[in-house]
Amino acid sequence: MKKILLIISIIFIVSEVFANQPKEWQLGFQNPASDSMRDIVSFHNNLLLPIIIAISVFVLFLMLYACVRFRASANPNPSKRTHNVTVEILWTLIPCLILIVMAVPSFKILYKQDTIPKADLTIKAVGYQWYWGYEYPDENIIFDSYMVEEKDLRADQPRLLAVDNEVVVPVGKVIKVLITANDVLHAWALPSFGVKRDAVPGRVNETWFKAEKEGTYYGQCSELCGIKHAFMPITVKVVSEEDYQEWLSEARVKFAKEEIENDKLKLASK
Repeated sequence: MKKILLIISIIFIVSEVFANQPKEWQLGFQNPASDSMRDIVSFHNNLLLPIIIAISVFVLFLMLYACVRFRASANPNPSKRTHNVTVEILWTLIPCLILIVMAVPSFKILYKQDTIPKADLTIKAVGYQWYWGYEYPDENIIFDSYMVEEKDLRADQPRLLAVDNEVVVPVGKVIKVLITANDVLHAWALPSFGVKRDAVPGRVNETWFKAEKEGTYYGQCSELCGIKHAFMPITVKVVSEEDYQEWLSEARVKFAKEEIENDKLKLASK
């Protein structure tokens, strides 16, 4: 009974359900923090849900009607009819029309997600077994991001989602993310930004997001990648431009990428 009351309260108290990280007994999406995610939530809530609810109610009505109208006691001599051309045309055309209605706005959203605007910042994410590595190519910064063990968590850090080195980006900027993997298939996913792209070894996929408000946003690898698949979270910290520049100056020292000196290179002789 307690769990039922909790579920009911979650349905009506929306502000408690939607957040930048998963909540217990959560129903629905996380609170959108980008224009792309807002489009996805609107598409789901305003189009998909009404359609699937209408279909479910209609099918339930047909089942109840068939059970009552064509029960054995009311039909001692059942009909031997096997075909109805009108019904067969309708149950073919109506689903096609429904799919077309759903496809048009969904293609629009997909096109918007795949068309990357001019980026203010580029980040490279590399999936490993089982952690993420990040690189800021234009800033000579590279670091690994490991999940914080439960025994080391601070009071404000969520279990299985917090990492030791967060991705830091400025608010209101277009962030382009290059995604690949070093070993097996992974997937870089941030629900609040409406972002999910596969990380494929030997291939670089691209995605982007533009965070609308400051905060810390959590995601996880969304591709079954092995025994520790559930332990390679993604944490993106969105900060102001001033705080980002401050972090950047520190990161250039702390996470400086080693440069290859020319005198260390050896050319293979033929």
